[in-house]
Amino acid sequence: MKQFFEHLGRVTLMIKEGFSKPENLKVYWIEFMEQCMDIGIGSLPIVLIISLFMGMVMTVQFAYQLVSPLVPKSVIGTLVRDSTIIEFSPTLVCIVLAGVIGSKIASELGNMRVSEQIDALEIMGVNTKTYLIMPKIFAGMIMIPSLIIISIAISIWGGYLAGMFSNILTKQQFFYGLTTGFHPYNLFFAIIKAFTFSLFISIIPAYYGYYVEGGALEIGRASTKSVVLTCIMILCADYGLSILLL
Repeated sequence: MKQFFEHLGRVTLMIKEGFSKPENLKVYWIEFMEQCMDIGIGSLPIVLIISLFMGMVMTVQFAYQLVSPLVPKSVIGTLVRDSTIIEFSPTLVCIVLAGVIGSKIASELGNMRVSEQIDALEIMGVNTKTYLIMPKIFAGMIMIPSLIIISIAISIWGGYLAGMFSNILTKQQFFYGLTTGFHPYNLFFAIIKAFTFSLFISIIPAYYGYYVEGGALEIGRASTKSVVLTCIMILCADYGLSILLL
């Protein structure tokens, strides 16, 4: 418990010091845009692949389970839509992004710490927490929810493709189920989850990478710890948000 509060205090101080006024807004804006490219565009291919096959698999599995003639096939479209929006895209994709983005942030900052690049920046009077950490956090807050929105659309499209190519249901049946009983609040809930998870994905690896001590072996350990802890926090937050908001 003592170690938990120690880490929590150091994270809080890191974020607080990161909100200091930057000396050169143009330099920080360039760093922010670079992080948006790395986090958003760099993670887009894996998000597209996972989302496409996730939707296809859901359609096939729901069709396999709903074999009763009393259940209309249009229900498959409804299940694919709600499962994708409420749970699979926000949670599953963010867990994958925790490994992709989190390990990159932790290893990047850890390498800069070990090679004394961070110390050199601080000697030059640069607030390294503002320059190195905050652009990553802000970029994650913007790009990760955007990736989740794309994931939802691609996953539903993948479910449609699987239904058409496998002759599971017709186009009319899928779209009828897709549009029946839709609650816009579910989409809002998905964005809230994605925004919350983005904080874990960016802050936890940044903390472990920024404060790493040792050499290359410690960088690897810090990266692994950050990814594992991020995934655990995502699952815990998923449960908590489901109780609070649903």
